[in-house]
Amino acid sequence: MNTLLIIDMQNAWLDNPAQPCFDTAGVVGRINHAARHIRAQGGKVIFVQHADAHARIGSAPWQVIAALEKHATDGTLDKLAGDSFAATDLAAQLAASATSTVYVCGFATEFCVDTAVRAAASRGLRVVALSDAHTTADRPHLAAPAIIAHHNWVWSGLPVPADASLTVCTTAQAFPA
Repeated sequence: MNTLLIIDMQNAWLDNPAQPCFDTAGVVGRINHAARHIRAQGGKVIFVQHADAHARIGSAPWQVIAALEKHATDGTLDKLAGDSFAATDLAAQLAASATSTVYVCGFATEFCVDTAVRAAASRGLRVVALSDAHTTADRPHLAAPAIIAHHNWVWSGLPVPADASLTVCTTAQAFPA
């Protein structure tokens, strides 16, 4: 089974006019496209939601942005750290569903998305980073498009355990129309 992890696409991070994310509308469209394909193939979609002082569980900032298509059959996972696997049951959920490939997308490229890609690969999973379905905001030292390009490049050459794989491709390559 294939699983799509949608990392931290929440109001607190994406609905922030002071720090807009790169290509949010395009990223959301590609995430929805990937989720529709995963569901149609009988796979699992998991919305990972970060909680902290700015996005308390259940609050409006903590909610997934309305533009994402969320189905009743989709899973949710609350996390309190940058690592979706830390102090959560994500590894158990993936094992229980016999996940063969984990597709990763969401926010923020250099923080929680990067950590999810690396943590999944370190656990021996087959990982696909959707190169055009993750986003971030400009940072003081680097613009968002450069951060995204840099991480796609790093993941493309990142050594992973022998029992794992890490592929970087566009959403259209992973899920042709």
